[in-house]
Amino acid sequence: MGMEHEIKLSLPPGQIGAATQWFIRRAGSAGRTVTLENTYFDTPALTLARAKSAVRVRRTPDGWLQTYKTVGSAKDGLHSRHEWEMPVKGNALEIDALLDACDDEPSKQALRRARDELIPLFSTNFSRTIWHVSIEGADVEAAVDQGEILADVNGETRRAPICEIELELKNGDAGALHALSAELAKAIHGLQPDDTSKAQRGYRLREDGGSR
Repeated sequence: MGMEHEIKLSLPPGQIGAATQWFIRRAGSAGRTVTLENTYFDTPALTLARAKSAVRVRRTPDGWLQTYKTVGSAKDGLHSRHEWEMPVKGNALEIDALLDACDDEPSKQALRRARDELIPLFSTNFSRTIWHVSIEGADVEAAVDQGEILADVNGETRRAPICEIELELKNGDAGALHALSAELAKAIHGLQPDDTSKAQRGYRLREDGGSR
């Protein structure tokens, strides 16, 4: 079972340039920018959402990935959750492989109940600029995400912007995420911890137009 630990920070659009320059100085590199296109699936009855989980297919420059995540816990922007991820052949879920990998029984049962009724619900499409930052003996993948969430509801296309920083722990103690977040807060005006994932925002967009 994989555990993902990351801090998410809401970034004011006017501070994108300042954040980018800060990471260039901190990491000593220009970073790498990739385009990520993601489709999230659930049943019409929202079986996975009710089980506090989410499943998606992601198109990356290196190919397709499928990911199954639990909501987990989130406090002060720090998200901790189970995650299972693997490559797939194309823009389609391979549920059997996810079920084989999933070693949390409640999560496995939720996915098994949902599998025959899964439909695409919404998408998150964004550019991600990535740096690797060392702090307190830890390796952190830092990213600036810019793009939008889209959901088609009764013939209406709903949109919500994505503008955020994600700090994901790759190796080391999770305390390093708080240390790096504190450095950022001193340098970038207007950053706010964000306890709501992109998937949760997508569901809200479908339900109520995306009010946070």
